[in-house]
Amino acid sequence: MAGERIEVTVEDERDRAKPPQGRTGGAVGGGGTVRAPMPGLVLRVEVAEGQRVDAGAGLVVVEAMKMENELRAGRAAVVQKVHVAVGQAVEKGAPLVTLASPEP
Repeated sequence: MAGERIEVTVEDERDRAKPPQGRTGGAVGGGGTVRAPMPGLVLRVEVAEGQRVDAGAGLVVVEAMKMENELRAGRAAVVQKVHVAVGQAVEKGAPLVTLASPEP
């Protein structure tokens, strides 16, 4: 509205039936693989392998339908593997980042 940026998410019955993943990373217990919630283009990779991240930390930004979607860690974790690079096209469900539970 008048240059103001508004983010909107639309779900259908198939999306509601799936377990949570995507924007919060779907990482259970601090570990797991964060996957692309939709096809798009990787704009930014905000983490590196071996990096510790807190819950809510940005991991990857994917552009889809001219919207930037920042995918965040669901829990505190350590980045085990980064599967994508800036400029790479990804399909829905493609692995972006694998997280491991942090050592106590």
